[in-house]
Amino acid sequence: MDIFVFIILLAIGLQVFKRREQAQRIAMLGSYLGKFQIEKLMQEVLGGYQRALGEADPQRQAQVWRHLEATEQTLSEQFNRFVLEFAKVAEPEARLSRLPLALPFVTQYVPASTLDLRKLLSLHAHGISQAAQNKPAQSPKRKAFRLSAELMLMQHSCHWFCRSKMVASARLLGRHQTTFAQVLDAVAPSTRQAYLQLAAN
Repeated sequence: MDIFVFIILLAIGLQVFKRREQAQRIAMLGSYLGKFQIEKLMQEVLGGYQRALGEADPQRQAQVWRHLEATEQTLSEQFNRFVLEFAKVAEPEARLSRLPLALPFVTQYVPASTLDLRKLLSLHAHGISQAAQNKPAQSPKRKAFRLSAELMLMQHSCHWFCRSKMVASARLLGRHQTTFAQVLDAVAPSTRQAYLQLAAN
């Protein structure tokens, strides 16, 4: 067989298997997320932050910050419940590849090159909870900045699991005009340390 034809057929086959794997991952993660309103609450919180920061009247701005506190807590509580549910997933099904590009079968046959999404989600839950409770205490603006970063890093991990790290970083930049490095720098030091330690192992 001509080598060029073989390469084309191989590329097509890999693409088919990659898309199948990604569809399965999206469906599985969606089946757990569908039980909660995490995405809707995230939009409310991030949109509320933009409104608060756009308020010229300090009193009106303070009202918006206070109004968001209940939504922040609800979001944190729902995410914690989601993480507990997702912890029931078997370890092989929760693996995501450390490779920047998505390749089929990597998580099955090269487990040493993978991460456990369950562990990533657990550290995200802690970071989101601490930020929502404003621990350590910060100004409303700094709290919003910290919680926004924690939420974006969590979203990056979910997209990484469903697609690839490269796609997750591109979506982060496209949706929030923020790079992965900027988000990682903006989360709590404890989140960043735990994340880097887990990603390095």
